[in-house]
Amino acid sequence: MQTVRDDAGDRYLLVKRSAESSRIRDPDTGEEEYRPNNALTFESEAPLSVRAAAVPEPVRRVVAATHDDRSLGLLIELVDRGPLSAAELLSTTDLCESDLHGVVTELRAADLAAETTVHGERGYDATAAARAGVASIRTVGGDSDK
Repeated sequence: MQTVRDDAGDRYLLVKRSAESSRIRDPDTGEEEYRPNNALTFESEAPLSVRAAAVPEPVRRVVAATHDDRSLGLLIELVDRGPLSAAELLSTTDLCESDLHGVVTELRAADLAAETTVHGERGYDATAAARAGVASIRTVGGDSDK
């Protein structure tokens, strides 16, 4: 699979190419159509990256950074109740100190959590990207009230 752009600069996935025309797929909608080859610019961008770009960036970031239910749950805890001190997170979750700091480090590296001070103690809060990503996931899942 290869990526192509049309004259307007819109990106598509090449499905099939013949001498005169190509069948292309819109990565956002999945719709396919034929276009003349001379109206397309053939690119080398990875097609799977193009497919992934159909998902909003904050959602991709949440999906990439939260590799299990515990890390996703911690992120949602920060989104819903943050900022929270490290001590409070330790007392209200089933994470030990090293696991908590490991997950928080991954969330911080993905710019989903930020270190802050809560009641004079070290704590963490969700970033705007985390809030946007979780909100989008909840909307898809039907839980947009949070």
